[in-house]
Amino acid sequence: MKTHKDLEVWKNSIKLITNIYSTTRNFPKEELYGLTNQMRRCAVSIASNIAEGAARNSTKEFIHFLHIARGSLAELETQLIVSYNLSFLPEETFKDFENEMKIIGGQLSGLLRSLKESQKQSPSHLVTQSPSHPVT
Repeated sequence: MKTHKDLEVWKNSIKLITNIYSTTRNFPKEELYGLTNQMRRCAVSIASNIAEGAARNSTKEFIHFLHIARGSLAELETQLIVSYNLSFLPEETFKDFENEMKIIGGQLSGLLRSLKESQKQSPSHLVTQSPSHPVT
């Protein structure tokens, strides 16, 4: 992997952002600072946390940010359910989002599994304390 832009999960998360923005344009105007804003922020958070984690210096940090991305995905799923229940989303659109999120969730889980496995195989992720550079 060269950068986060090479990750399929990041690419799919960018597509999800675009779809969320397009869809929420049709939400009631009184939801602009409610569900619309919250859903957009969650969608952006997924891709942003993948990017930030990939740019960090350690696998441990990358894993941490992928967990945050997965939390944002669950948050977005909840907001989509509420939007559907309030009839802001047609069933077909809701199902399309469910499918997109299932794919991204699976990709996040696979990447997490792979990173954790590589951590186990390589002891280089362990930080040792030296007198001049204490671990904080």
